[in-house]
Amino acid sequence: MNVFNTFVNLLPMGFMQGFIYALIAIAVMIPFRILSFADMTGEGTLAFGACVTAKCLIMGLEPVSALLVGAMAGFLGGSLTAYIHEKVKINSLLCGILVLSMLYSVDIRVMGQPNTALFNFPNVFAFLPGDDSSLTNRIVLLAAIDVVLVALIVWFLGTQHGMAMRAMGSSLAMAKAQGINVKVYILVGLGLANLIAALGGGLLAQNQGFADVNMGFGTLINGLASLLLGEAIIGNRTMRRQVIAPVLGSVVYFQLISLVLAFGFQPSDLKMITALFVLVTLVILVQRKASKGANKGMTAPAAVKVG
Repeated sequence: MNVFNTFVNLLPMGFMQGFIYALIAIAVMIPFRILSFADMTGEGTLAFGACVTAKCLIMGLEPVSALLVGAMAGFLGGSLTAYIHEKVKINSLLCGILVLSMLYSVDIRVMGQPNTALFNFPNVFAFLPGDDSSLTNRIVLLAAIDVVLVALIVWFLGTQHGMAMRAMGSSLAMAKAQGINVKVYILVGLGLANLIAALGGGLLAQNQGFADVNMGFGTLINGLASLLLGEAIIGNRTMRRQVIAPVLGSVVYFQLISLVLAFGFQPSDLKMITALFVLVTLVILVQRKASKGANKGMTAPAAVKVG
């Protein structure tokens, strides 16, 4: 009974974290699923967006403008990864790691210190009616942001440019043959993904009241876990399901985290649990694909020899 009561008490916090980190899961989904591009920049742009947002608040900008400036900083970080990949022709994963490492130093330069407290500065939640510290009000606002963002992404992917981006992710060679400017779409796609990651970082900083250069550590694995969980729940066979999956997965994932904590695990155990969850999920997916391939091979008609 104590476990149940603890879990119920953690439910609101799980929803709030789930809606914030849903932006990170979307930022993971775009390069991995839409662009077929292995990118780790999101782990750096989340902290970059948070640090730039914090600096803007300190300089006197109002919260929404600070959030937008932080998001644009994330766009620049993602675009830099794409630019290095296209110009230097090195592995995409390595490009992301290089930019991620550079952003750590940039974050400290931006804030002038490793972390900055924001408790005495306004935040986007102050625009809510009633008490801005109310978990319910914050959850509603974050959920609304996620819904609007998902709607915008679905709309964009249905446009000519969005379909060109999806075609490039499906087959790079075919996209080039159709005259699609692959370099531009990779740059824009990674820029948009990291813009969303930085937006999540800015919201996280304003929600928790501080920005830290280490905020992004481990968020990539959380986003990947959320993405895989969401796809396991609703699938990814349609464009809408593919975009909704990371949001749904993030909310469910953080409720599972709340359940794990209710059973008495320590917060320091969560990284290991998340990594094991992703590992088990990937093993199941690989085995499922292998079994489907074996079944197709068994049911395929035998070749008829002529002559």
